[in-house]
Amino acid sequence: MQTYEEAHGWLTELTAFGVRPGLDRVRMMLEGIGSPERRLKSIHVGGTNGKGSTAAFLKEPMKEAGLVCGTFTSPYVYEFRERIAVNGEPISEEDFLKSAQAVRPIAESIAKTPFGPPTEFEVLTVIAAHYFASTAFPDLVIWEVGLGGRLDSTNAMHPMISVITNVGHDHQAILGDSIEEIAREKAGIIKSGVPVITCDTNPEVLAILKEAAEEARTRLYRLEHEFHVVGAEAHAAGWTFSFRSNLNHMEDVTISMLGRHQTKNAAAALMVFRYLMLYYALPVEEEHIREGLKKASWIGRLDYRETTPPLLLDGAHNKEGMESLAAALQDHFSERPLHLIVGMTKEKDPAVLLEPLRGLPIQSTTAVSFNFFRAAAAEEVAEKSPIPETHALPDWQAAWKKVQQEAAPGDLVVAAGSLYFISEAAID
Repeated sequence: MQTYEEAHGWLTELTAFGVRPGLDRVRMMLEGIGSPERRLKSIHVGGTNGKGSTAAFLKEPMKEAGLVCGTFTSPYVYEFRERIAVNGEPISEEDFLKSAQAVRPIAESIAKTPFGPPTEFEVLTVIAAHYFASTAFPDLVIWEVGLGGRLDSTNAMHPMISVITNVGHDHQAILGDSIEEIAREKAGIIKSGVPVITCDTNPEVLAILKEAAEEARTRLYRLEHEFHVVGAEAHAAGWTFSFRSNLNHMEDVTISMLGRHQTKNAAAALMVFRYLMLYYALPVEEEHIREGLKKASWIGRLDYRETTPPLLLDGAHNKEGMESLAAALQDHFSERPLHLIVGMTKEKDPAVLLEPLRGLPIQSTTAVSFNFFRAAAAEEVAEKSPIPETHALPDWQAAWKKVQQEAAPGDLVVAAGSLYFISEAAID
């Protein structure tokens, strides 16, 4: 393995082993390369929706303060290496190769044991830890949970503080069918003595998170209890709100991300900063936070583009995400006729996923497929869609060409249903 292409190819081959939740293989690999995670200061971000946005709200203020911030996120939009980044810059091909070369012998030795071959995500997590600890040396790393929490490979990290954005219906085949089952998996990232912040307000979810925090003898900071979003007002380019907490307040905070739910994610980031500034002397000042929150953006999440016609990309891929999308469209684009283009994965039920959009002023709806092994066929999505007269086209390019011919100048095209689909649309 002498080139980046070979290293990426080796990693891609590991997808054949699928998703096999568990921490044993990850911990063995980390130990085999010298436990790099123990040399990193980290923030762990879990939850069903909003993880990437919260990571952005954390990263940008640190950049404003002159700190070096590493991020481990998924999926990617333009380039696979985006998943491991420092101050928003993807890991170089050379550095990826170097860390992959360090990890591969350990991964292959574990594959010969009863634990079996490590998965792609497990190996990628360890490559990231090696890179951050041996090459990049960031001041702090933000680890985004890949799936669930309790058995996710990022749970092998040792954070200073954790965030659980919310708990919704996603990956039920692995995490469980009920909100309570999913909440217990998300709560699995809560560790002894590591405080946790959550934006979820569901009493059933909060009861599970509170129980987990008490068992870990740590503090739980809850939206609408220990911290609050006050006076949120939508404007053309985002939101303004005030932040209240039991640690301190901040008035008239401005964010440029669309969607009311982003005020909650920003508030969670504010709570993280307040805690780390107070207990870890994190050198981030209020001016850095204000400017960073204003600059924070996340590709494919209510991502407005001045194309012809205008396009809004959103990675909403579960019921809660679609509810947030519907609310954002009403808050920011209530007067605009809409043209919907949707692509989703096979495990999603179009009747459930698209239901929150039914009451919107939708002029046309087109279902498409996309280049991903779990992508649903456009015809199946169209057949089960609850939105009347949903038509099927083979791909994003065909749907975009059609809507360009049909949309009026004041209309808005909305592409949603899967982050993998959005990645394809964003590149076009």
